[in-house]
Amino acid sequence: MKSYLLSFALLFSNAAIAQEAAPTSDNMLAAANKAITHITAEQLQQQIKEQPETVVIDVRTQYEVRLLGTLGIYQNINIPRGWIEFDVGAAVESFDTPIVVYCGTNIRSPMAAQTLMEMGYTNVSNYDGGFFEWQELGLETNLSTLDANSLLYQRPEKVVEGVYSAIGAPAPSTYENSGHNNNLSFIVADDAVVVFNAGGSYMLAKAMHEEIKLVTDLPVKFVIYENAQGHAVFGGSYWKEQGVEIIAHENTPEILEHDKEKMMERTQRSLKDKFFKSHIVMPDRTFSDEYIVPVKGKKIVLKHFGHAHSPDDMQLWLPEDELLISGDFAFNERMLPVLEHTDMLAWQENWSKLEALNPKVIIPGHGGVTDLATVTHYTMGYVNYMVDEVMKVLDDGGELTDAYKIDQSAFMQWKTYRELSLRNAAELYKIAEFEW
Repeated sequence: MKSYLLSFALLFSNAAIAQEAAPTSDNMLAAANKAITHITAEQLQQQIKEQPETVVIDVRTQYEVRLLGTLGIYQNINIPRGWIEFDVGAAVESFDTPIVVYCGTNIRSPMAAQTLMEMGYTNVSNYDGGFFEWQELGLETNLSTLDANSLLYQRPEKVVEGVYSAIGAPAPSTYENSGHNNNLSFIVADDAVVVFNAGGSYMLAKAMHEEIKLVTDLPVKFVIYENAQGHAVFGGSYWKEQGVEIIAHENTPEILEHDKEKMMERTQRSLKDKFFKSHIVMPDRTFSDEYIVPVKGKKIVLKHFGHAHSPDDMQLWLPEDELLISGDFAFNERMLPVLEHTDMLAWQENWSKLEALNPKVIIPGHGGVTDLATVTHYTMGYVNYMVDEVMKVLDDGGELTDAYKIDQSAFMQWKTYRELSLRNAAELYKIAEFEW
């Protein structure tokens, strides 16, 4: 009996000790707050001025960001607390990059800061005032008009009569923006709808189709792949189910066949469950230089200006509206990426074909609806500068390390500068070294 009572007492005692030692959310938060560096709104503003390479991470949910807005700082990105370990590597260049995290009221951000420090990031601070303090101080915020219930980063808006575009996030493809980081457009003709860009996933294409149905009862008969990149083609798996004819440039099938496994792996890793049912569907029809889409009431001309951002870049021209959907031939508001098959010399040469159309309205591949002067600035302004700078490196007998040192600070305010500037310099140098 004594043995039984002793065992029971020990069991009860151990349970009490375990319960007492078990971490609670309050204890964990207190420990995190002690372990990290805190900064004020004023200190954050000063750091942005002195260290513009700082990455500011909003760890609130996508729903909160869309509903309430975010800090009005161009370095601001959104990685929800639950994804910080998985996604920070794609957003932060090195372990010594300055990072500032924040949330709404300093509950999640201390834990996120502590996690980043445990992962090896050495320059992490927590803005403990959070979004609501920033807002109360009257500091600039980016208020979102986006629908938190839609996979689309932004719902389609009318550009001109019968032409609509859903502008994508000015950022790399992420889980938070559902891979909608390019512009998805559609044209309503008299008998059918033509979609430019299939979308980056089955689910994104389906969300786009639901928006089209709110505008017209006409069927979608044609979908255009602007090129062979994932954000342009993976939605083809949805459109194919709808019996839609998919049109692409004649170079697209070969590129898709060559890159499909790499594209699938990369996009599935990024979009996770949002990549459901997505796969590559080959186009039903291809063309070389020009093709008129067979619809009634609107003349829709597909064009291929030539090799530029990609070998198969596609454009859509509406002569009556003097409107060009440029695809990735033209960019706005953000830095363009240099890919392994980008040909900047050809881009320079072929730009005159866009200018010859003299469009009044341009829906670029990325960024808001704009005009010729603006896309020339964001596209040729960067292309011309980087071609000249890389040529200087080559002429001086420089190496890859010298390409990394090219001064791109003039473009620092452009979106995606942080993610792409160094990568672009390296990629362009490697291309130029063997092909120029």
